[in-house]
This record gives sequence, C-alpha cells and structure tokens, in this order.
Amino acid sequence: MAALSAAEALKHLVRFPSVSETSNVAVSDWLETHLHYLGFTTERVEYEDPRGVAKSNVIGRRGPPAAAGRGGLAYFAHSDVVPVAGWNGPGSGQPFEPTLQDDRIYARGACDIKGSLAAMLAAAGRIAAEQQTAPLTLVCTADEEVGFAGAKQVVAHSARFRQLVAEQPLGIIGEPTSLEVVYAHKGISGFRVISRGRAAHSSTRDGRNANLAMVPMLNEIKQLYDRSESDPQLRHPAFNPPTLTWNFGVSDHAEAVNVTPAESRAWVCFRPMPGCDGQSLVDAARARAESLGLDFEWLFGGPPLWGEPARPSIDQLLKLSGTDEAKTVCYGTDGGYFSELEDLVVWGPGAIAQAHTSDEWIALDQLTRGTDLYEQAIRHWCTAAE
Repeated sequence: MAALSAAEALKHLVRFPSVSETSNVAVSDWLETHLHYLGFTTERVEYEDPRGVAKSNVIGRRGPPAAAGRGGLAYFAHSDVVPVAGWNGPGSGQPFEPTLQDDRIYARGACDIKGSLAAMLAAAGRIAAEQQTAPLTLVCTADEEVGFAGAKQVVAHSARFRQLVAEQPLGIIGEPTSLEVVYAHKGISGFRVISRGRAAHSSTRDGRNANLAMVPMLNEIKQLYDRSESDPQLRHPAFNPPTLTWNFGVSDHAEAVNVTPAESRAWVCFRPMPGCDGQSLVDAARARAESLGLDFEWLFGGPPLWGEPARPSIDQLLKLSGTDEAKTVCYGTDGGYFSELEDLVVWGPGAIAQAHTSDEWIALDQLTRGTDLYEQAIRHWCTAAE
C-alpha cells in the first residue's frame, strides 16, 4: 500500500456505505490496515448496537511516550454517515461512488466527516514516525450521527483513551468548520411524550382519541418554548442564536378520518449550552406529562463542548490557519464526551452547510489546505522541530 493523498484516501473511505444503521466494521478494517501502513499500532473497541449490529471504534497511536509538557496530539473523527433519502449529486447517481466535478468530490460522507479523516491520514503520511518526539493518536468512532454510542464505548473501555487522559494532548475534533478554529459548541437533548388511546370507528363512542390528552401537553410545550426564548437565565451570549432553540413536533399518524387515533406522539429537541442545560424545562414537561397520564421518555443526545477561547493552543491554531479569532458553533459533535481531555477544539475541512445534503461534497482546496494545516499541527505538537 502506498501513501495516499487526501483525495485518494477519501475516495476509498466514501465507497464504504457506513450508514449508522448498518455495520461500520468494513471501513474500520480498511482504516486499521492503513494506520498500520503509516506505522501506527491500533486498538479496537467493538460492540453491538441495540439492534445487534456489529460496530467498531479504531484507535491508532504512533510515536514515543509523552514526556512532561509534551502530550502530543489526538485527532477524533467518526466513520458512520447519515442515510441517503434521495441522492441528486452529479455523476453515476450513486451516493457511495465518489464523483469529481468542479473541483469538488461528491459522495455521502465526503464532507461529514470522511474528508477530514482523509486529510489527517494524508498529513500523517507526510511525517515519518522517527521524526516524532511526542505521540500522535487518531480515534475514529462509530454511531456519532445517532447518539454518540461509539464515543461512550471509547471513554468506557479504551485503554488508549485512558492513556490520553493521563497525557493530556491537544485534542482536535475534525468536524467540518471550513478550517475555522472552534472553541465551543452546543449539545443536543430532548424528550418524547406519548398519549395512548384506543382505535375504533369514529361513528361510535367505542374509541378513545389519544389527541385529547395531548392537547394540554402541547400547550405546556408551547409555554416552555416561550420561556426558553425569553428567560435570560436560559441564554448564553457566546452562541448565535444564544437560546436553547427549543424545537418540537407532534403526530398521531392517522391515515383515515373515520378511525379514532389510538396514539399521539410529541417530541422536543433542544441544544444545551455550557451552564445552561435546560433541565428545568424538562422537569416541568415531565411533571405535566405525568399529571395527564402520558408516557415520558428522555432522549439525551450529547453534552456541549466548552473551552476558553484564550489559551495557547487556540493562539497557535489561529496562527497556523491565518485567522484572527476563534468562534463557536451551534451544532454538536461527540467531543462533549471527551471532556476529560482539558484542551479540545473543533477544526476540520469542509463546510457544515454541505453536510447531510442530497448532493454532499467537499472542495478539493479544503482537502489540500486541511492536509497542509494538519501536517503543520502534527509537526508543532509531535516533533522536535517546534
């Protein structure tokens, strides 16, 4: 196997249809083989998801043990991608067959996040292991798109992650930021409320319409939404928008007007922020649901990520990237689960606007620049040159 450019590595990676509901073992096997070629030793943390599907996290490490004040660099990505409901990108019309057009590579996962992973692999391939004076670690998780289960498994079961916690390297979450330096992001959380009735022909009184108990619950959810927008205690000025962005919906899945709806479901999704988790709103919703005899399910996703914007690592990354100021974003990553690492940033090629789209792509110049910047970061934190 030869060393690969970022574009070449990306073409290999996107050909694996690693949608979260399927197994990611095949792409993990390819990644582990390539890491071995680059001189990494690897650890696998494997598990089965709730549906019994095999999942795999890969942790690769290269270089000498960390010395005092030289914890090295750790990079985090994920190998799963979101589903494809209707692909309309150029070329073959196949979302997992990469197409190069207009200086972009189109494919599911090209932007989120396999382009970033490919750039890091290419950057690591430019530096010989013998040049390293501090360790370089690459962590690639499963199920980031559907609840961060892979990150939880790594934190709970990876010996290499425990080593990272002891060494405290700079941690780079490689999610797409257009290579702008991100020092904080929101989390994601929510809940579901279920009203159960009894189906019957609507001309009779034999049924029990599940929507009747849901109506006052929806009124409660609307009041909590208003509170989430107006209460100054539920804001964080570092983010735009500075609120929890309380979002909700409801459905009884009724398909015929002459059938009494037997079940009605409402859901809420919101974005916790550092020091503002929205728990008071959840508690109020739970209490109201219980008073109405409704089922309540908490749907916690992932915690926010916060690091002070004024720190040496941020200053160095801004210098490398040629930008003046670090920023925050309102989407989440699995970085919130790696908070035992004290110095975490989000920094990756590709624009979040292209993630999850029906013609997902990443620009070649982002791949090239991402590779160059990742190489500079490795040299700064992992070699004696800096």
